[in-house]
Amino acid sequence: MNPESSSSPGSKASFTMDDFAKALEQPQYDYEFQKGQIVTGKVYSHEPEGVYIDIGGKSLALVPMQEVFLGVTQDLSEALPLQQERDFLIIREQNAEGEVLLSIKQLEIKQIWENLAELESGGQSFPVRVIGTNKGGVTVDIQSLRGFIPRSHLLSRENLESLIDQLLTVNFLELNQEKKKIVLSQRLAAQSAGFSQLTVGQLVEGKVVGVKPFGVFVDLDGVTGLLHITQISQKRIESLSTVFSVGGFIQAIIVDLDEGRKRISLSTKVLENYPGEMLENMEEVMQSADARAERARKALPQLQ
Repeated sequence: MNPESSSSPGSKASFTMDDFAKALEQPQYDYEFQKGQIVTGKVYSHEPEGVYIDIGGKSLALVPMQEVFLGVTQDLSEALPLQQERDFLIIREQNAEGEVLLSIKQLEIKQIWENLAELESGGQSFPVRVIGTNKGGVTVDIQSLRGFIPRSHLLSRENLESLIDQLLTVNFLELNQEKKKIVLSQRLAAQSAGFSQLTVGQLVEGKVVGVKPFGVFVDLDGVTGLLHITQISQKRIESLSTVFSVGGFIQAIIVDLDEGRKRISLSTKVLENYPGEMLENMEEVMQSADARAERARKALPQLQ
């Protein structure tokens, strides 16, 4: 049967040999290659517009020059030698000529975000290098991405310029890949490090940094503990401001640690020889705190 003369009664238009020939001329798309997919390819050639890669398609794929490098620019022939095989990220599906656009830079960025998400989930502290400052804090390099530490989350908040090129140990405050937002805290990292050095039953010395009706806040080398009013003495206290003053130093035993909430509970009550000794003769309690702490640990199993 001649395709040119054939037609079905119900068809709106017949399909001629010319139509068939034109259909064969249309570009054939390989739907295996989709945007966001990671593919393996081999470096085919270096050209002014970029690097051509053989990924097994009907046409060579292209890595534009701006998609080759993340961070410091390298020599192209060293970074991507001919015939090298590696992974690429598809950033544009094939066009009318069947050409697919690839990226090494975006693949590396994708992998960095995955690394950071894993780091955040583990709650780990890690180092970053300061690369710049602004009125709100400092910018840092974090695995070739840019992060930010607010001034309020720095340990040293004056002369931010002096921090440039320094390594700071930080924790995450916010990690949002969709918004490309990385906010970090040096202060939280210092607190975590401080917590790792503390144990229940330990005798610690710190500086009084706040006196409230419910208790006393004590700075313990960067982390803050609370000496609650009920843990100061076995005898009832009417007013803490008559017993403690900001700037003074005190020794106390750690009776509870809650790292998740960053809470350290302290006690001097367990150091007393009799109810009210902390109020009547605090100096004596502090001078013999080591021996008293040892006795308290033996008497109270929860402190061992």
